[in-house]
Amino acid sequence: MGHAGMAALAVRRLRSSGAPASAAPSLDPLPRPELRAVRADERPPPAPEEFRNVLGHFASGVTVITAPGAEREPPAGFACQSFSSLSLDPPLVVFMVARSSGTWPRIARAGVFCVNVLGSDQGTLCRGFAVRSSQTDDKFVGVVYEHAPVTGSPRIEGVPAWIDCTIHAVHTAGDHLIVVGRVEALGADESAAGAGPLLFHRGAFGTFDGFEASGN
Repeated sequence: MGHAGMAALAVRRLRSSGAPASAAPSLDPLPRPELRAVRADERPPPAPEEFRNVLGHFASGVTVITAPGAEREPPAGFACQSFSSLSLDPPLVVFMVARSSGTWPRIARAGVFCVNVLGSDQGTLCRGFAVRSSQTDDKFVGVVYEHAPVTGSPRIEGVPAWIDCTIHAVHTAGDHLIVVGRVEALGADESAAGAGPLLFHRGAFGTFDGFEASGN
């Protein structure tokens, strides 16, 4: 299935799950289904506040996921911490996005995306992409970017690394979607990478002071 077909499939899944796939007034999304982690007679799961607080101790890198805009729409983009490599053969990466995201349907329609890995000096850039957006919001005002070589997704200037992808698969997981991308092209800027990565830990940005040898 090509990336256009995968985009159509992703949008259909959004419609069936109750998340809005388009801002067109003719679309009437289904009610969002109730999500349960356990049966009514089982022990309830941890409260969201406790879950968020404990998981916040896990430091992560920060990326901006981008996609080209449709006709008369600006490009799409959002800040994403839940990104990871997934497979070497074939080359796959994965990111997670909330089903309530206003940006994801635009990425799904494009069928492609670019992962922009942020450096330690790009916290302000990240905050600009971390706000919720509508169909017409343009988060790229003042942001310098080029088009990624295969998909045309925005490749932000000055990022240490970028990964250009087509949508390979989309899976539902609770209140999020797991988006698998097939890597079509990628690259790194060693001069930008020298400053170190932008990290997110317990609700705040931080930097990496140095490298420690792996025990593997």
